Amino acid sequence: MAGESDVTRPWTDEEIASDDIGKKAIATFLQEHAAKRFLRDHKMLGALKHVVKTCNKEQFVKAYKELFEKKAFKGPHDDEEELEEVTKKTAEVKVKPKVKEEKVAEVPHFHKKILKHGDRTTYPKKGDYASVWYIGKLTDNTVFDTNTASGKKKKDNTPLKFKVGTGQVIRGWDEGVQTMTLHEKAELTIQPDWAYGKKGKPDAKIPSNATLIFEVELVGID
Repeated sequence: MAGESDVTRPWTDEEIASDDIGKKAIATFLQEHAAKRFLRDHKMLGALKHVVKTCNKEQFVKAYKELFEKKAFKGPHDDEEELEEVTKKTAEVKVKPKVKEEKVAEVPHFHKKILKHGDRTTYPKKGDYASVWYIGKLTDNTVFDTNTASGKKKKDNTPLKFKVGTGQVIRGWDEGVQTMTLHEKAELTIQPDWAYGKKGKPDAKIPSNATLIFEVELVGID
């Protein structure tokens, strides 16, 4: 490989600045004799056609003069340095393969027992309005709330209507009613964390951490 002692100046300062010497000629000379670090610093490292297009004559003249002033010629370790830098950049941009996260389905915190089948096709979905008759009991069969005709605590006897999946009712209802079809009657046994949890509901005489049993009949979906 040529060293700096082997490189002779092909043009004088006057010749290099004249119109007789074009950009392509200077760029070719620089890429053949200048160190890659020098070319990189002057943004002249790359495809010759691209370099000629992006740099002007003044930049080439300046680089040509500096090449001899700084003696920034190719050396025996030039290619090794370039390889080392390329290897380093490759390591920096290496992206770790993405590990596909598997979603684990949450185990329902309620148990459903079908008492009467519905139409088996029409399910309420999130955002629908469901109308239900219900009886709510504790595990000792104490009734704490109902809106059925036989109930003593509700006098208006109208179905309860709520927007499904929006938190208007306890989660056990939100999730459980979505598994029912129109006109189905089911018993939902709901664990405390999907009912009223540690707080309970004192005004309804529901104690802390109570498992609740609801007899629910889905009579309307809007």
